[in-house]
Amino acid sequence: MRAPTVDDAPPGAHVSTALRCGPALSSPDGVEAQTCVAVRGEDVWARTYYRNTTGALLDAALSLLGPDGHSVRSRCVAGAGDDPSLCETPHVRLKGEPLRYTAVAEFAVHTGGAEVGRLLLRAGSNPPSGKDR
Repeated sequence: MRAPTVDDAPPGAHVSTALRCGPALSSPDGVEAQTCVAVRGEDVWARTYYRNTTGALLDAALSLLGPDGHSVRSRCVAGAGDDPSLCETPHVRLKGEPLRYTAVAEFAVHTGGAEVGRLLLRAGSNPPSGKDR
């Protein structure tokens, strides 16, 4: 007997995505974000859900940190508005336990150039430890 494949799945069936998210955070400047590690099958990636009510463009830097010391990064421009949006890193092959992956998103003032603007919010995928509560 062989293992089922995607081709064997009934129409409309999908492999589910597991999310491990940190706390939803907000800054006094008007940025709200929640950052997660997403796992589906053998793929892992970082995802941050955000809302930017600052009235200005922001730079969002999102990193997925793996257990082997490697990282994957994405940069997104967070448009101003009240609508929720998301930013994701590229998917990479899962190596080891999914719990050993972490994600961090940093939202800063958009400068339009190579320089980094003032940091407004940092949100991670891990819940605060007992010491932080």
